[in-house]
Amino acid sequence: MNLVIVGLNHNSSPIDIRERLSFPSDTIGEPLKRLVAHYGLNEASIISTCNRVEVMGVGHEMEKCSWQIKRFLSDWHSIPLDRLDEHLYVHCGEDAVRHLFRVAASLDSMIMGEPQILGQVKDSYGHAVEHGTAGVVINKLYHKAFQVAKRVRTETKIGEAAVSISFAAVELAKKIFGDLSGKSCMLIGAGEMAELAARHLLSSGISEIMVANRTYEKAVDLVRGLTGSCGAAIMFREFPHYLKDADIVIASTGAASFIVGPEQMHGVMKERKYKPMFFIDISVPRNIDPLVNNIDNVYVYNVDDLQGVVQANMEDRAKEAGEALKIVDEEFHKFYRWVKSLDVVPTIISLRQSLNGIRKAELEKALSALNGISDKDRKVLEAMTQAIVNKILHSPITHLKKESDKVQGDMYIDAIRRLFDLAEDENGDELKKAGLGDE
Repeated sequence: MNLVIVGLNHNSSPIDIRERLSFPSDTIGEPLKRLVAHYGLNEASIISTCNRVEVMGVGHEMEKCSWQIKRFLSDWHSIPLDRLDEHLYVHCGEDAVRHLFRVAASLDSMIMGEPQILGQVKDSYGHAVEHGTAGVVINKLYHKAFQVAKRVRTETKIGEAAVSISFAAVELAKKIFGDLSGKSCMLIGAGEMAELAARHLLSSGISEIMVANRTYEKAVDLVRGLTGSCGAAIMFREFPHYLKDADIVIASTGAASFIVGPEQMHGVMKERKYKPMFFIDISVPRNIDPLVNNIDNVYVYNVDDLQGVVQANMEDRAKEAGEALKIVDEEFHKFYRWVKSLDVVPTIISLRQSLNGIRKAELEKALSALNGISDKDRKVLEAMTQAIVNKILHSPITHLKKESDKVQGDMYIDAIRRLFDLAEDENGDELKKAGLGDE
């Protein structure tokens, strides 16, 4: 059996190409079934996200599988193959196994260590199972990929550090306050990053959100959208009166000058009895006067500060990636030994069947010539011929099993098939009979 992955991602293609090649999850059954029914694949799966589209195929010839998947992508999306081909990458055999493991472990993502991709890989497998295109290989491969991703998550810190502005803001807030439950937050302005940071804060325990925006109706809409919070929309001109009630302030307005200054904050902090207060200023130009940071227990971070946190965390993730790749490599070798056995087992079964067929035919000839032979003597001859076949098979089978997961394994298999004129197995039923459900 041969594994092939053909696809594109954020590195190999622009977004307009990725958009055209995407597969909506609610209609993915039809293309999956077509891959198996009309493009010569034994098994198939499709991963389709905003940053990647990948088709995995399992068949008997890698080059043919690769070509058929490319043709399918071209046909299905009505894009000429010569235009599409420059954006596609192909992973075959060992490369395909390693690639899926890296994808599932978020080592191939735009943001290394992001957790969403594992869920998307699980969805891909679920679709293949639901629509009957997952067989022995895909079942085993995906389950192993899930195990790899779990090991990477539990044995490394690749997913711990924040690598977006919004996550970095929440991480800094946690360092200042520790537990965020019971804390309150004010949004000054309702920009996208501010809203995203507020959502991350809510998921970390913030229970109260106030929103001040120049367009009051937008503030009301945002409060309604921030489910799970005790929210309140306030008039923009009135936000200074509510600063004393906010532990965390996220500022993202289009103001051309500072809207919060040190004189104002001295009074606010006196009302707060100098309880810590955290400002996240993600506006350009800045909304919060940097001098505010000089006041005791007031912490002000702007976009550049947060970018520094993100960059440091990206470097930490890059270091952890080395450990993650060791796990991928270790698990790859375990899995690929099993993959190679998919070629060995049918060959061994075919070899046994071939020699046993010859043995039985020759034995029948001999028994026909021996008139009046007793049942006891017949059993002796039967056992003797079976023993001869077993002894003949012992060495080639031993070597096949030993060499199957090495570079020259395919050469040994091919040599045996040619020497004994064994027919290619097309249905793979022997794999199930051989009990290849476990490594």
